[in-house]
Amino acid sequence: MSNNKTEAAVLDSAHVGDIRGALGTIRHDDTAPRNSWMARFKTLLAILGPGLIVMVGDNDAGAFSTYAQAGQNYGTALLWTLALLIPVLYVNQEMVLRLGAVTGVGHARLILERYGKFWGAFSAIDLFLLNALTIVTEFIGISLGMAFLGVPKIIGVGLAAVFIMLSASTGDFRRFERFSLTLVAGSLILVPILVMVHPPMTQIAHDFVVPQMPAGGKLSDVVLLIIGIVGTTVAPWQLFFQQSYIIDKRITPRFIKYERADLWLGIALVVIGAVAMIAFTAQVFAGKPEFGHFQDAGAVAHGLAKYYGKLPGVLFAVALIDASIIGAMAVSLSTAYALGDVLSLKHSLHRKPTDAPAFYAMYCGLIVLAAALVLLPGVPLGLLTNAVQSLAGVLLPSATVFLLLLCNDKAVLGPWVNSRFTNLITGAIVAVLVLLSIILTAAVVFPDMSGETITDILIVGGVLGLVTAIAMNVIHARETVGQEDEPQHHHHKKGELQHKYSWRMPPLEKLAPVALSSRNKLWMSVLRGYLLVAMIMVIWRVAQLALAA
Repeated sequence: MSNNKTEAAVLDSAHVGDIRGALGTIRHDDTAPRNSWMARFKTLLAILGPGLIVMVGDNDAGAFSTYAQAGQNYGTALLWTLALLIPVLYVNQEMVLRLGAVTGVGHARLILERYGKFWGAFSAIDLFLLNALTIVTEFIGISLGMAFLGVPKIIGVGLAAVFIMLSASTGDFRRFERFSLTLVAGSLILVPILVMVHPPMTQIAHDFVVPQMPAGGKLSDVVLLIIGIVGTTVAPWQLFFQQSYIIDKRITPRFIKYERADLWLGIALVVIGAVAMIAFTAQVFAGKPEFGHFQDAGAVAHGLAKYYGKLPGVLFAVALIDASIIGAMAVSLSTAYALGDVLSLKHSLHRKPTDAPAFYAMYCGLIVLAAALVLLPGVPLGLLTNAVQSLAGVLLPSATVFLLLLCNDKAVLGPWVNSRFTNLITGAIVAVLVLLSIILTAAVVFPDMSGETITDILIVGGVLGLVTAIAMNVIHARETVGQEDEPQHHHHKKGELQHKYSWRMPPLEKLAPVALSSRNKLWMSVLRGYLLVAMIMVIWRVAQLALAA
């Protein structure tokens, strides 16, 4: 372990230096305490960015489609799912922000170094495939928004692709973040639409806090839509993006509390946007022939224009384009960061394209590929959307499991490892995400799966999860018998705090090999088996659909 910054793990020298955020600068040698509220506020402004971008970026084209479908088909009955997802979002993203600030190493590289080539290669390759397909859905969203505004598809998609590539290729991190935060502010366009449509706010408040199932809804369809809401709100790319972006922004442990505030602001914006979309689509189509017959986000824009005037439809189309652009930027960057990490390439927005050609080639290559697929006639875009759902179902369990393992690795996080309480909450969240992931993967492979089958999977999965949790705790208890409790660290003491806020993970080559406990080995074996079966099922189903098409 080391608290010497010169001994910290740094994979790209551009990741060390002044924090040059969109709204302020913090010099690398600035170690002065922030005692006044103004000093704290200025520090927060300089740190703002990673949490806002990753959260609002997740309200992308896929999210627009999912939330609009929930509102148009079931009214506001599923708003409560968003309230339940707030702690899930915070717990997952808070862990990756700690990993980024403390280690200085990206998520994929940490998995590679701590758990071997198989898991490192799997995480990078699966992320690449999933992200490439996700970016295609972003350009589908862009084309739908442009079509409503009367812009020809080839022009709209082409201009958006050039815009996305240029935004990240200036070699100026601050310029990119300012552009990104402008798009974040643009996400608030959804609020005026909500005001124009003026759905009943008391009903919205009630349905946000009171869980219920839509009356008359088919159980299998409702459950799969709930899983879709979870999947679009908690996506694997978010983990990789936020960790790497925090590193690239040069945020260190002493600014973690400010980054947590940034994350909470991002969560607030993503929930406001999601609630607004479900609420106004429910109001627009309530009692209309289109209710219960969702098509796509473009049809929602036309519905707004039909029943509430042209302006709400135009604003929705602009918001869809805005969300798709920021989503494409963030997802592409998460891929370029991850591959740059794993391949030990220069990977920083502080560098110009001539200084990091491979990094920018990966970023721009994904954008060009996705735009081309959307523009090419005859490309099965529906099949690609199904593939996105399937790959997300496969990757999410492994991403969340490794996130939990890394956050309990003392060689990696030192005094920043998870507390027992955090582990309990995170373990429960991971178990639920894995179970929902299994259902989602099975539903894509077996589209005619009944509601009763889904219920059976939930019950059996819940029982197996409980039994496994008990077994894991028994194994853990046996492993710790005879071991002395570690001394408690009273971090409220000034010296302890200084040590904690200056502690950084040592260089990767100096880390002690990871020692997996019996329960962790069991989890890894189960995960490997699940991934093998899931991948075979997904490949088989996608091949079936491709041949049928």
